Amino acid sequence: MSDIKTIAVLGAGTMGNGIAHVCARAGFNVLLCDLQQPFLDRGLATIEKNLAREAAKEKLTQDQATQVLARITPILDREALNICDLAIEAANEQFEIKSELFKDLDHILPPQAILASNTSSISITKLAAQTSRPDQVIGMHFFNPVPVMQLVEVIRGLQTSQQTFDTVHALSQQLGKTPVEVNDAPGFVSNRVLMPLINEAIYAVMEGVATPAAIDQVFKLGMAHPMGPLTLADFIGLDVCLDIMRVLVTGLGDSKYRPCPLLIRMVDAGWLGRKSGRGFYTYPA
Repeated sequence: MSDIKTIAVLGAGTMGNGIAHVCARAGFNVLLCDLQQPFLDRGLATIEKNLAREAAKEKLTQDQATQVLARITPILDREALNICDLAIEAANEQFEIKSELFKDLDHILPPQAILASNTSSISITKLAAQTSRPDQVIGMHFFNPVPVMQLVEVIRGLQTSQQTFDTVHALSQQLGKTPVEVNDAPGFVSNRVLMPLINEAIYAVMEGVATPAAIDQVFKLGMAHPMGPLTLADFIGLDVCLDIMRVLVTGLGDSKYRPCPLLIRMVDAGWLGRKSGRGFYTYPA
């Protein structure tokens, strides 16, 4: 564990800035990398706002919040990541994008560095095979909002070494998270169970069984879920839900994972949930 001092986080979006936040809060130096300066600016502004909220709740002092922010360096040039001991990729949930990133990181990072993916459904085994260090590739699936949610699914690819697993398991604990060991399979545990639930709720809307609000109320009151499946789908992003359902149906080859036609239509319309202002519910700008 003492070998990891500097962590690269690839992607400054919702998940990436949250991962950078928790890594810096745990005392690591973080290089937060994205393709454009506005993405980095937005990510850093979110981190600053979340740190201010933590300071207001007295979870840390204002001085500590300032120190956490100072440990995060925004980076546009990927080559600058050559000093990192671990990279956590948090790019869009598409294999082609992640594959290109992993090939690049494999060339840039030192030979002993670990390459991790925050993917919520894509094969760690397949990503590892894009590199010359498949035994040092692993999944670290964080949950949104990262600074708050306790779980990290630590996903072993077929090639992941025990040393890599042990290092990342211990790191997750150092970040204040609870790591849960999962083997590589489409959707892992969380999304293999959650996404068909969301998909079935969307079928219930499409077939007129009940309104989105009624379906969500059933789950909140009857199953003690903190939010219903359709509110959660809007929060995750309907495009992300669709991408994961397609990974499940392709990877497992079972028609029960077929994405609901209504989900496909809504994504085609640009109704992606909270981030676009409209999904199963509408969100004021």
